[in-house]
Amino acid sequence: MIISPSQYDFSAIAPAMQTYVDRKILSGVSSAILSGQDLVHFHATGWADIENQIPLRHDHLFRVFSNTKLLTSMAIMQLIEQGKLGLDDAVEIYLPQLGQRQVLIPGATDISQTEAARSAITVRQLLTHTSGLSYGLLDHGSTIYKAYVERKVLNAFEPLSELINILEELPLSFHPGERWEYSIATDVLSRLVEVVSGDNFDVYLHAHILSPLGMNDTSFWVPPHKHERLTAYYAGTDPMNVLNRDLKRLEKSPYPEAFLKPIPRYSGGGGLVSSMHDMLALMRSFLPGGHMVLKPESIRLMMQNHLPAGWGIAFPGVGDVPGKGFGLGGAVTLRPGENDPADAEGEFEWGGIAGTHWWISSRHNIAGLLMTQRQMAFWHPYSFEFKKLAYAAMLK
Repeated sequence: MIISPSQYDFSAIAPAMQTYVDRKILSGVSSAILSGQDLVHFHATGWADIENQIPLRHDHLFRVFSNTKLLTSMAIMQLIEQGKLGLDDAVEIYLPQLGQRQVLIPGATDISQTEAARSAITVRQLLTHTSGLSYGLLDHGSTIYKAYVERKVLNAFEPLSELINILEELPLSFHPGERWEYSIATDVLSRLVEVVSGDNFDVYLHAHILSPLGMNDTSFWVPPHKHERLTAYYAGTDPMNVLNRDLKRLEKSPYPEAFLKPIPRYSGGGGLVSSMHDMLALMRSFLPGGHMVLKPESIRLMMQNHLPAGWGIAFPGVGDVPGKGFGLGGAVTLRPGENDPADAEGEFEWGGIAGTHWWISSRHNIAGLLMTQRQMAFWHPYSFEFKKLAYAAMLK
């Protein structure tokens, strides 16, 4: 990593991140900051593999999970730019299985308790998680969660085409466009890319995003000659305590040999492995002067809030996330909250369940990245602290 000289003092970041490693909250963590196209901060600390005492390096590979959603959203925007797709097109035009939807009635205890959907699902609603689809991931015990789990909606060993067939038989959680719920929608978008472009999703991503941006370490599986670069994956011994200090290694998560060999489903919602180098290339493509794979107007559209006034986002078991709207592929900070820097209004951000985070501020022409591998570390205290320190150094 070549760090550009700057006037910024980031000296507080390394010891702050080291604290999480020393307390055994994180195995290791990499942090990076862009000021425009310049890399002005990079630091790696801790371990890529605790048990084998392998220090974390700049070239290690990470399971980025929901960071993948940004690339899938970019692929959709490229097809819109080409006139092959419309943002407000009904998805059933391309995926007829998702037409004529049924919706669970309020308080339904069985998935047969439904009513007809009042409108079709649109591409925009899939991008913004307002389609009525669910995830079968976070809302444990709900009627729709049980149905998603029973029908193996998240089964990595069935292709995207089969995912659409499974969803055809399941009701929506709510009428399209009537609320926000984090969902399987981005995997549906990856199948939409296949149908509209005529390419398999992995082929499309490589040809139109990964290769043009030089993201040579980003893929849905790690080839054997790179296996030693894949970081180990950990969880806290108490999954609900994000500051739990003892880490246990996860050898078979989310399934045995995950990311080490090809599988049938190339998940646009959470399937990629990437590196800090590659994620920096992706961030640079959103900032002025970078190598771009989208038109500037598409980037602006992605980074705008698309939720109606007064709406926000919320997660089961966590509750509302105040001050956040949602763009086309990530959250938008409408009003900085207690975990945000005071100057974060307008920021576009998201991350993955294992603690990889990205954020872009077009207003300040800066971006930040964090890479770690702890389960349930999305929007974690370490990421909040890093961002506040980054903004404090750059905007004082």
